[in-house]
Amino acid sequence: MADLFDSLDPPRLPLAEAMRPQTITAVIGQRHLLGPGKPLALAFQSGKPHSMILWGPPGVGKTTLARLMAKAFDAEFTALSAVFSGVKDIREAITQAEAARTRGRHTILFVDEVHRFNKAQQDAFLPFVEQGLVTLVGATTENPSFEVNSALLSRAAVYVLQPLTAEELAELFERARAHACPDLAFEDDARDRLTGFADGDARRLLNLLEQVQTAAETAGINPVTPAFIDEALSRNLRRFDKGGEAFYDQISALHKSIRGSDPDAALYWLCRMLDGGAEPLYMGRRLVRMAIEDIGLADPRALEICLNACSTYERLGSPEGELALAEAAVFLACAAKSNAVYKAYNAARKFVANDISRPVPIHLRNAPTKLMKELGYGKAYRYAHDEPGGYAAGENYLPEGMARPDWYQPVDRGLEAKIGEKLARLRELDREAESRAAQDGISGSSGRDGSR
Repeated sequence: MADLFDSLDPPRLPLAEAMRPQTITAVIGQRHLLGPGKPLALAFQSGKPHSMILWGPPGVGKTTLARLMAKAFDAEFTALSAVFSGVKDIREAITQAEAARTRGRHTILFVDEVHRFNKAQQDAFLPFVEQGLVTLVGATTENPSFEVNSALLSRAAVYVLQPLTAEELAELFERARAHACPDLAFEDDARDRLTGFADGDARRLLNLLEQVQTAAETAGINPVTPAFIDEALSRNLRRFDKGGEAFYDQISALHKSIRGSDPDAALYWLCRMLDGGAEPLYMGRRLVRMAIEDIGLADPRALEICLNACSTYERLGSPEGELALAEAAVFLACAAKSNAVYKAYNAARKFVANDISRPVPIHLRNAPTKLMKELGYGKAYRYAHDEPGGYAAGENYLPEGMARPDWYQPVDRGLEAKIGEKLARLRELDREAESRAAQDGISGSSGRDGSR
C-alpha cells in the first residue's frame, strides 16, 4: 500500500498559488503604489518596514504584497485570518515573534480580513506594534475608516488597492496560460470573456482559467470559444458583497445617477446590482426613497410609480417585476427634481428636537366635552371651508410666539412651480388680512401676532 502512495505524483499547486509573484517587479497591477517613486515602491527600497492597512477588493494582491514585504526585509512571515482567529491566536503569534527576535529576526504579522476582528481583538495588537516587535500588515475589503479602530489606524499607513484593469488581466491571462496550458488555444473573444468574468480579480481569473482548462481537456476542446466558456462556468461570477463597501458604492452611484437625470446610468447601476445578487425588493425600497428625497412634489407620480413597481415585483417576481423596477428607475431619472420636502422635513425635525414643548393654541384644540368648551378650547377657530376661496386668511396654526419658519421652499420645477405660486398667493392674502386687522385694532387668537 505504501508503494502505491509513493508512486503517486505529488498534488499540483492551485494555479493561483503557483502564479503568486516572487518579486515586486513580477506583480501585475497597482502601479499607483508600486511604480517608480510610488509609496510602496519607496517603502520596499527604504529597507525599513512600517505597519500598514491594505484596503481593496478580493484578488488584487494584498496577501502577495505582505509576503513580498517579508521576503524583501528578510523577516519572518506570520499570517492570521480574522475569520478563524481569536485573541489566543494573536498571543501565539506574538510568542512566535518574540522567539524570532531572540534569533535576530523581525516579524511581519499579516492579518487577513482585519476588519472582522472586534475592537478588543484589534487593541491586542497595539502594544506590540508600538514596541516594534511586529510590523502589522492588515488586509481588508471594507473601508478601514469604519471597520478599523482609530488607535490602530493612527499607527498604520493606509494604502488603497484597485481592481486590475482589462489590460492587466489580459497580461496575467497570457502569463498563466503559458505556464499552465501552453498548448490550449483561446479565441480572442473567449479570452476577453474570461477576463471579463474575472471582474478585476486576479485570483478569480486564475481559478477560472484552471476550470476552463480542466473542462477543455475533458471535452477535447481546442481552441476554447466564448460559447464553451459559458457552458463551463457558472453564471454567479460577479464580485458583490451585499453588506460591503462595493454594495453601498453602487447604491450611491444609482442614487446620484437618478438625481443627475441620467436614465442610462440609472439602468446600468440597477442592472449591475441585480446581476450581482441584490434583493430586488431592497432595490425597490431604495427607489421609493429616491422618489421622496430627490423628486418629491415636483412630480408626486414618482412615489406612486415606485410603490407600484414594488407591488408588481411582489406579485409577478422575476423577470417581469425587475422590468417594473427598471421602469421606475428611468421615470425617476427623467422626472423633475426637488428636494424641498426633504430639506423642510430635516429642518423641522432638527427644530423640534432642540425646541421646548410649545402648547397647542387654544383655538386649535379639540373640544369634545362641555368642560373643554367652557375653557375656550376651539373658540374663534375659523373653519377654512366656510371662508372665501376655502382659505382662512390670517389664521395662525403655529404655537403662540413661534415665528413662521418657512421651511418648505418649493422649487420652480414641475408641479412645485405651481405649488409655489399658490403659496405665494396665500401668503399675500395673509398679509392683507393682517393689515386689515391692524387697521381695525383687532388682536386675539385668530391673529398671527407678527409671526409672519
